[in-house]
Amino acid sequence: MLEAAAIQAAQGGKEEDAARMWARILDLQPQHPLALSALGKRAFRYGDVATAHRAFTRLTAAAPEDPQSWINLALACQGMKDETGEENAIHQALVADPSHMVALIMRANLLERQGKNHQSASVYGAVAAVAPPLEQLEPGLRGAVEHAMRYVDDYNAGYGRFLDDFLEQQYQEHRGDDLRRFRDSIDIMLGRKRRYDSQSLLYHYPGLAPYAFFPRENFPWLDAIEAGTDVIRDEFLQVLERQQGFTPYLTYADDVPHNQLAELNNSPDWSAFHLLKDGVPVPENIAQCPRTMELLAAAPQPDQPGRTPVAMFSLLKPKTRIPAHVGASNARLLTHLPLIIPSDCGFRVGSETRAWVPGQAWVFDDTIEHEAWNNSDKLRVIMIFDIWHPHLSPAEREMITALTDGINRFRGQQGGYGG
Repeated sequence: MLEAAAIQAAQGGKEEDAARMWARILDLQPQHPLALSALGKRAFRYGDVATAHRAFTRLTAAAPEDPQSWINLALACQGMKDETGEENAIHQALVADPSHMVALIMRANLLERQGKNHQSASVYGAVAAVAPPLEQLEPGLRGAVEHAMRYVDDYNAGYGRFLDDFLEQQYQEHRGDDLRRFRDSIDIMLGRKRRYDSQSLLYHYPGLAPYAFFPRENFPWLDAIEAGTDVIRDEFLQVLERQQGFTPYLTYADDVPHNQLAELNNSPDWSAFHLLKDGVPVPENIAQCPRTMELLAAAPQPDQPGRTPVAMFSLLKPKTRIPAHVGASNARLLTHLPLIIPSDCGFRVGSETRAWVPGQAWVFDDTIEHEAWNNSDKLRVIMIFDIWHPHLSPAEREMITALTDGINRFRGQQGGYGG
């Protein structure tokens, strides 16, 4: 009866009468958390913030380990424009649960209102880190999380502009030096690029720097192969005319997991003409490309029985995309020599996207997430072959070869560490 009368008084604009009745209800109310919570929420809903504050203060004493109790009190403090009380209540909510998304949102909002941009950006970043996908959030929270993401993006954009300007003189002083790694470090720190690491599927060699693309000058032996691009392309075109020896790039058995690239398994949209396959020469194909094989002899190809070396022509049909995936081992790297490149083709490794240019080779770590696409209406062709990772010593290379042989012997088969 008394509660109904308080609600009626609040709805009728009789705020003082309503406040007296809410206070009376609170005095009569037992100290049960559910009752205090319900009373505080009703008082808050009908505009009696002072009574809500009293109820929520009692609630935090009755249930101090419940972060929602402190969040309710923080909202009441906010309604009373008591920033000190609001800040303390949010602090206690996060003591109870340091990853509580609503409490983090409230702390970031408070810091933003106070003009503490650096601190608020940090807390908004924590909101983005703990938030589930936006589609799983109710509309009110979704808007709050979207605001957090925008705030962090805007903050980082301004932060980046400041640092770029601040460092410009140093960049000019080191104009002749290779500062790509330093620039990447800033981009990763500011969220302009994602951090990608090696995710070797089968064999990972520790301590090898996970470069997406390696500096071209590290591979002087590539000069001769690039110079032979026309020769290699001519031999390929002769092979293409015969239309023999081409197989799908991926040929996994139906009962073998191949989730990364399932849509292209056994597909003619991505095919290969193998010269060296899983460490074994393909004589009938090699016989058609003798000069290509002569040029490849200069490459430091890895020796892992049943696994490497590999060398092939890779064909990607029009309107075909190779989904993001990672390779087997970072002990070896892949080399691309572009041969036939129509417009609107591209290749991404980690955060770096490049366009192939006929005759210009590159070396990359395929254990870093990468993808490729041919959005044109023509065939794209590159030659692919692998090489030892250049940071492996001769002794380490010999040990990896011996390891692969040992794995084969243990398994009683010629299948390398991948089986």
